[in-house]
Amino acid sequence: MSPNDLDVLKKSSNAAGATLVRVDKNPVDLAWVDRPAEPLSPVIPYPIEFAGVSSEDKRNEIAETLSAQNADAAIITSPSSIAWLFNIRGGDVMCTPLPLGRAIIHANGSADLFIDPRKVTDDLRQHLGNGVSLHDLPSLEVALSKLEGKAVSLDPATASAWFFEQLENAGADILRAQDPCAIPKACKNRVEIKNTQQAHLRDGAALTRFLHWLATAAQTGEVTEIDAAIKLETLRHETGQLNDLSFETISGAGPNGAVVHYRVSTATNRKLDRGSLFLVDSGAQYLDGTTDVTRTVHIGDASKEMAERYTLVLKGHIALSTARFPAGTTGTHLDILARHALWQAGLDYEHGTGHGVGVYLGVHEGPQRIAKPWNATPLRPGMIVSNEPGYYKTGEYGIRIENLQFVTEAEAISGGEIPMLGFQNITFAPLDRTLMRTELLTQAELDWVNKYHREVWENIGPRLDGDEKDWLETVCATL
Repeated sequence: MSPNDLDVLKKSSNAAGATLVRVDKNPVDLAWVDRPAEPLSPVIPYPIEFAGVSSEDKRNEIAETLSAQNADAAIITSPSSIAWLFNIRGGDVMCTPLPLGRAIIHANGSADLFIDPRKVTDDLRQHLGNGVSLHDLPSLEVALSKLEGKAVSLDPATASAWFFEQLENAGADILRAQDPCAIPKACKNRVEIKNTQQAHLRDGAALTRFLHWLATAAQTGEVTEIDAAIKLETLRHETGQLNDLSFETISGAGPNGAVVHYRVSTATNRKLDRGSLFLVDSGAQYLDGTTDVTRTVHIGDASKEMAERYTLVLKGHIALSTARFPAGTTGTHLDILARHALWQAGLDYEHGTGHGVGVYLGVHEGPQRIAKPWNATPLRPGMIVSNEPGYYKTGEYGIRIENLQFVTEAEAISGGEIPMLGFQNITFAPLDRTLMRTELLTQAELDWVNKYHREVWENIGPRLDGDEKDWLETVCATL
C-alpha cells in the first residue's frame, strides 16, 4: 500500500474507532497454498525504432530532473516506468507487456535495475550497457540501506509504504515527489506517435472487418457475446502482428451492455438478440502501439430512444474531439464537454471520459485523465487519451463511443490572442450511422461525422477488399 492510500485507511479506521495492526507477513501469501510460480518470461529490449529515444537519453533526462530537485537518486517502483525508462518489455502481466522489477536511478544518469536473473539474457545485458547495473530482487533492501544521507525522490502515490520505511531506517532524506518518469512517459515522442498511428490503422482494419461481420452474419439473433469476442480476436490475429489483447474484451449484448465494466463468462453469455444494442470495447497490443476502441451497433431494428441517446453520446464525443484549450488545461476542465448534451436531456454516465494510453504498454496510463474528479495534470502535447462518453440504461442497453486521440498544438485561431492545444484522432473505424438522429445534430456535427467517415474510408478502405470494402464504402457515405 502506498503512504497516500495508507493515510486514507488510517483516517477511516480512526473515524470508525478501529486500529490498524501491522503484520510482518502478508496473510494472503500465507493462505495461498496452491499459488502458481511467478512468470519467468525473458525481459527483452524494446528497439529504438519503436521507442524513439534511447534508454541512455531517457536516463540523462531523468537525471536532469533529479538535479533540479536537489535529489541524489529516485526509486522507481512502477513496472511501466521501468519498462519505459530502460526500453524493455516483458511478459509478467496479462495483457500488458511488463517486466516486474524495481530500479534506482542516480543523478549522474546511472541506474541499478533489480529483476529476477532468470529473466536476463545476453541481449538484455548488451542493450542496457555499462550505465545500468543488474541485481536480483533480494538485493534491493541492501541497496536501499546504503542510501544513508542521500536525498532520495519517492512517489507517495505509487510506491509502497515499505520503501519509505526502509529509507527512513537507512537515514535517507526522502523527497516526496511524482515518479520522474510519469510525465515524460505520458508525452509521446514523434516516433511513438507515428508508430501508434500505424498500429491503429492495422487494428482499425481488423475492427472494421468485425463490424461488417456484425452487420451481416451476426444479425441472425443466434450469435453470442463469446462468439463475437472470439471473432474479433481472430481477426486481430490475422494481422500477423498481434502480441496480446490490451484488456479482456467487453462484449455486452442488451442489458449486459449496460454494465460498464462487464466481462462475459459462460454464466452470463447472451445472444445478440434482434432489436437490441451490442456494445464492444476492445483493444490490442502490437509492438508499435496499444489500441482501445469502443463501438455500439444495433442488431435488428433499434428503438427511437436508443437512436436518440446514441446521438447524444455522439454529440459529446464530437464536442471533446473538437475542443481547443490553452496550456495548463486539465482533463477535469474538459470533461463537461462530453456530458453537456446528455445533461441537457437529464442523463449522465458514471465513469471517466478519458484515460491515458501507453505505447506497447498499459492501456490505462496516467497521470492525465479526463473525468469529473479533480486531476491536477495539465494536458500536454504528445499525451494520448481516450474519448469515450456513454449512456447506460440498467437492465436494457448500453452505449459507448470511444476513439483514442493525442494532444497536439492546434492551428492558429483567427483573431485569437494565445496559442491553443487540441486533439488529433488516431482511431479509424466506422460509426453506426443507422443509430444517428441527424435532426439532433448541428451542421458542424454533421460535417464532423462526414469528415471522420471520409478519413475512415481513405485510411481503412485500401486495407479491405470484396464485400467488406463495398460495405465500408456504403457506411462511410456522406450523411
